[in-house]
Parts: sequence; structure tokens; C-alpha cells
Amino acid sequence: MSMSTRAPILSTRYGGYYHREVPQEDAELTRIGPGTPCGEYLRRFWQPVCYSDDLQDLPVALKILGEELVAFKDFSGQIGVAEAHCPLRGTSLEVGLVSERGIRCCYHGWLFDVDGAILELPGEPEDSTYKDRLCHGAYPIHEYNGTIFAYMGPPDQVPTFPLMDTYEREGYRLMPGKKYNYPCNWLQILENAMDPVHTSFLHTIVSGSQFTDEFAVIPELDFIETPIGMIYIASRRMGDNIWVRMVENVMPNLQQVAPIWENGQNPHGFDGPMMSRWIVPQDDTNTMLLEFRHISVTDESTPAWWADREQMLPAQLPISENLEDQQRQPSDYEAQVTQRPIAVHDLEHLAASDRGITMFRKLVKNGIQAVKEGRDPGTLSHGQEPVSTFCNDTVVYSPAVGSPEEDIQLVRETGRKLAEEYIKNPPNSK
Repeated sequence: MSMSTRAPILSTRYGGYYHREVPQEDAELTRIGPGTPCGEYLRRFWQPVCYSDDLQDLPVALKILGEELVAFKDFSGQIGVAEAHCPLRGTSLEVGLVSERGIRCCYHGWLFDVDGAILELPGEPEDSTYKDRLCHGAYPIHEYNGTIFAYMGPPDQVPTFPLMDTYEREGYRLMPGKKYNYPCNWLQILENAMDPVHTSFLHTIVSGSQFTDEFAVIPELDFIETPIGMIYIASRRMGDNIWVRMVENVMPNLQQVAPIWENGQNPHGFDGPMMSRWIVPQDDTNTMLLEFRHISVTDESTPAWWADREQMLPAQLPISENLEDQQRQPSDYEAQVTQRPIAVHDLEHLAASDRGITMFRKLVKNGIQAVKEGRDPGTLSHGQEPVSTFCNDTVVYSPAVGSPEEDIQLVRETGRKLAEEYIKNPPNSK
């Protein structure tokens, strides 16, 4: 439970004096180190830690969920994710020697296998049994689509690696994308996916059309839980069409984002995401974003720049290093990082359009509580079938009817009914 005290609601002009104290952050939701409630929750899931091509002939230092780690690929092709510091004297294995089998500490030559078994202890007596009685810390890994995932939870509770139905869509290929680093807490980044109003204001009205011009139309909003998390439903009137956009958070920290090149002008059915992205806490105030890109191979619906791994999604990083440029054309980076290193929820004044933020935080707390009580937090591993997901754009031909108020109701109901039907009969599972 958070120990913070909510700041007073100001109703006095020039009342900054009454609003000087900054409450503590909601530690239950934001702190992710070993032994913390949210950290233990996140550790029940497979987390991406690096891309496969990051691992060449040298170890790679990582910080994931507050733990200092190294990833390496030994010369036999095995991949390891292990504690960074050698158990002998603490030398970092970042400067270790990748070997034919395992990784060797540069200081005294101890050799560790990918599972933490100690293979050699140079300098110890030949009859020593020390290496048979000691292990180095290591985590199980799973390699998929050029990405290395690690499971950092209890070793007797390793879940099956979950395959989303979007990973093998007909007519699409899956490609590892860019890696981004944000100097702030994970939660305020992931919450952004459940805040559709910002796409109209930040990405269109304020900073110019970072996506398409049609995003400037502020949508009718709805939010709905799914079997694996939640989606927002942003429905817009586009002439004789209703454009329904659904962006998805898969618990605990995967987001699937619908194409940003949609304009709502041409009717079409459910089309799925352009991106699956994990928001991975490195520590409490630093976060890594890794992504899969969904690339069409049957038509030209995917822009060429999105199929180029070196190109990044617009508005993810500062436009330049110059502060004035950032002030004149802010992006997701500025909006999220400047909420403080850890956003303080007790200073917020959430409005009706923030229902998605409230719902998402509740889902995280539900997962945390499940782990506290020894229950399954929903690790998506209860079968071998792909997990049904629901992110998409759909454009429906539906001319305006009645009064403006009646048409707004039609737009909202169209989006809600589509979402409910998709959840009942997942299109990607057909």
C-alpha cells in the first residue's frame, strides 16, 4: 500500500504556497527491485532483455528489474543471462571471457556455464569439490524472433513462453525493431498506451502531424478489459466512415499499437497491430523499450520506413539535443520523462478521459495482489495455442445520422460493439 499523502486540491488563485510539498510516489506500483511487490509480479513473466545480434564475441552488461546482469553467447551457441559479479571477489563478468562453453571471469579464471554451474576453478586443488557445491546466479532464457527473453522469477514456476496470435499472421512477417531508453519509471511510459487523447493533442495539434492529420480529431472514448489485459477504443467520425482504433496493453508490460499511418478514409476490417513493444524496467528510474515490428509482405500497407530497422517510430525520442527544439516540438519522450523520474500519482487530477489510466493501474494492482496471495497472476502459459489479442484499426462505412448528439452516440456504440465482438470471436484466431 502506498504511504503517500494526497496533495490538497487547489481552489485559490496564486495558491502555490499551499501546494509546495510533493507526496511520495506509489511505491507498490512503481518500485521494481528484488522483493518489491511489483518487482515480484513482473518476475513471473518472460521479459525481453536484449536482441540476439547484440551478442557477438563479448559479454553485454544489462540492468533488468534492478539487477546487474550480463548476457553472452558462448562459442558453442548457448546463450546465458547471469549475475554480473563473479562470486569469488565480485569482478564484473562484463569484462569476462566468452568461452567455447560458458563465460570465464578474467580475474581468477572461474568458468561458469549458462545455467550457473561452475565448470572450472583454476588454482584450486585437483581434488577440490568446491565447484560441485556452489553455483553462480543465472536465469532461464528463450530466444524468439531475434530477441532474448529471460525468466527472473521462482525457478520452480517457469511459465511456458507465450506466443501471441499476432506473431504468425498471414501476410505478415515479424522483425525486431529499435531499442529505446527512457530515464524514468516504467509505469508512466506504459500508461501512455491507454491515453488516446494525447495522440490528438501532443502528436498532432501541438507538434504537427507526427502521425496522420486525422489523428487531430479527438475521439469518442471507451475502455474495456480483455482476457489478457485491456484495450482503449477510440472512435472517430471520418466523413461517411467511422474509424475505430484499439490499442492494447497485455499484462503486465507488453503493448500492441495499431498503425499510425491509418487515416480512416477507406473502409476495411480488423487489421492488427503495427508493433508489439515491451516496456522493461531497468531500475526504478530507467526503462528499456524493445519491439517487434509487424511488416506486411502481401501488399504495400506497411510504409517502407517501418520495414527499415534503422528507422525509428516518430515522437519516441527528442527531436534534437537542443532544449528549445524540444520545447517547440515535444514528443512522448518529453511528456513522459518530465513527469519526474517517478510520477507522483497523488499530485494528479485525473479526468473522465483518464479512465484507461485508472483501469490499467487497477489491473497491475490485481496482479501484484495475486502474487502476494500465492495465486497465478495470469502468465499466459496455460496451453500451447497462440494467445488471442485485440489491437487493430477498423474502418466502417456508416454515414452520420440524426442530431450531432445522436451521431456521437452512434460513433461510440459502433466502437464498443466492434470491441465486444472481437473479444468474443478473436479475428486473428480464425
